[in-house]
Amino acid sequence: MAAAVPVVEEAEDYSFLPIIHDVIKCMDKDSPDVHQELNKLKTKIQEAREQISSMPGIDMSPAVQESKLRTLREQVQTKNQLLQKYKSLCMFDIPKPS
Repeated sequence: MAAAVPVVEEAEDYSFLPIIHDVIKCMDKDSPDVHQELNKLKTKIQEAREQISSMPGIDMSPAVQESKLRTLREQVQTKNQLLQKYKSLCMFDIPKPS
């Protein structure tokens, strides 16, 4: 049986450029908020690291991932062929309303 993969409800934004831009702006202005902006960047990087470490398959080697991907693609191909075969049997013809 395949393990259930958790579904992410909303997409996380892991773009670091806006925060880096804010840090550079603060550094140009000699603002005291530089440390606050750096802490935001540090927090964002830590969140990204945690997200990456919790991804399914991260503990597998690239060779194992490729093998698993190949197997899954073969399964999809087989299932598609079966689906086409069953569709061609005309058992699922739905009468059209007149």
